Amino acid sequence: MLKFPLAAIACCLSFAQIADASSDAAWNTLFAKANGTCIGQSRMVSPEATAPILFDDTMGKIAILLRERNTKTKKMVNLICVYDKKSGKASIAEYNWLGQ
Repeated sequence: MLKFPLAAIACCLSFAQIADASSDAAWNTLFAKANGTCIGQSRMVSPEATAPILFDDTMGKIAILLRERNTKTKKMVNLICVYDKKSGKASIAEYNWLGQ
């Protein structure tokens, strides 16, 4: 008698998790927004960008690495962009590889 209600609850919980999952279209929209914001703030003309780097949901951040060769100095410029999923704002900082 108790097996049926427990099975029904387990079934409902499994469907609830599926409903919470984001669609591919939603992820692609978020990644496009993050990419656009990061590239726009970088002021780079045509940077190479990595695929978005996702952090734990509690962080609410996406990181994107950008790089481009400076036309004046011919040096490679490396930027890291951290995009906040809630606010839609990005923070950018230049970084250097160790040993270079």
